This record gives sequence, structure tokens and C-alpha cells, in this order.
Amino acid sequence: MSDVWFYHLQNASLAETLPKLVAKARAAGWRVAVRAASEERRDALDDLLWTYEEDGFLPHVTDADPDAAEEAVVIQAGEADLNAPDAVLLVDNAPLPPDLARYTRVILIFDGNDAEATAAARERWKAVKSAGHQASYWAQDEGGRWVKKG
Repeated sequence: MSDVWFYHLQNASLAETLPKLVAKARAAGWRVAVRAASEERRDALDDLLWTYEEDGFLPHVTDADPDAAEEAVVIQAGEADLNAPDAVLLVDNAPLPPDLARYTRVILIFDGNDAEATAAARERWKAVKSAGHQASYWAQDEGGRWVKKG
């Protein structure tokens, strides 16, 4: 069984949230795949992880890099497990992996201000639960901290 965490963006943006989640996954010693729904979005996330802090960055490559299999963090537009990730972060309604049990953690990040994204996340929640996986729902409290709500 895999842990599938749903991050409901309402007060924070993806640009604020994604780097922190990738950094936490790396701190746990996990190999990470960030899956976007398009090459354009992949490239934007690539730029984000290089520039999200003035004095820091998260080392990574994209799936266009021929050495992606050797890297700890890969941002990709496809679904292949290029770097044998322990954690997969899904953005922009990227599809759930067919074999969720293969991962230590799957994190689905969705925009709570987008009705379509919220509806898709609800359907995925149902699918994850009916498949017998552990699902957790995370939202921000008034102070901006991420709190497990369910």
C-alpha cells in the first residue's frame, strides 16, 4: 500500500508549495519525480526549482536530460519512472500512476480555486480509497501551516 497525500492549494501557490515538498522528500532520502501535464509546464517547474529562492535551489533535471535515471529529482511530462522514484508529486492534473503501491508516497497537488481541479481530486480520492491505499488530505490553517485534515 502507498500513502497518497492530497494537497489542497487555497492560500499558497504551487510555486510556494512545490519546492518545500520536494525538499522534504529529499530530506527523507527519497528519489523524487515531479510529473506535470505538459512539456511547457515541466519547463516552467524546471525554472522554478532553480530560482525559487534567491540564495538556493533544488538540484534536479528534466526528463529531457539523457542522464535523468541517475538523478535524485526529475521533473517530467511523461509517466515513466526514469529515476526509480520513491515519491511522485503530481501537478496540473497529471495522471495517477497505475501502480500506486510501487511508491512510498504519492502527492497530488491541486488548486482549490479551480472547480475542475477540485472535482478531479475528489474522483481520485475515491479511486485511491477504493483501491485500498491510505489517503490523507492536507490544507493550510489560518497561519499558513500545512495541517492534515483527514
